[in-house]
Amino acid sequence: MEKDKSSVLWRYLTNFWTMAVYIAVLCDFVTDNAFQELLGPIAAVYIASLAIYTGDKEFDRWSHYHEKKRPGEVFVVIWTIILIVIFALDIIFMKPYRMPGELISTYIAVLTVLAITQKSKDLYLKKR
Repeated sequence: MEKDKSSVLWRYLTNFWTMAVYIAVLCDFVTDNAFQELLGPIAAVYIASLAIYTGDKEFDRWSHYHEKKRPGEVFVVIWTIILIVIFALDIIFMKPYRMPGELISTYIAVLTVLAITQKSKDLYLKKR
């Protein structure tokens, strides 16, 4: 598969799994942990696809092939909003919901991916 098509594929797969994990998290919250068994596998696939996609983007950057900007901060902002909303609604409605460890682990993984790509971007810009 040529480079451009591969990048597009990973972007679409990552976007799909991003939406899948967002929906699973929200469904789990609404149903008071009824989807907790699915969160681990869905989050694992999401994190794997995100890691491959960002690795592919960084390789493109360092190969001077990187053309379009797709800010990863958006993922972190959305994850932060989701966590804050869940914490707040849980307190407001006094739900029996228990925050799954997979949710916190996924948030930490997304933060880590962003931190690594930001450092890589900074190093690349200094090198140029």
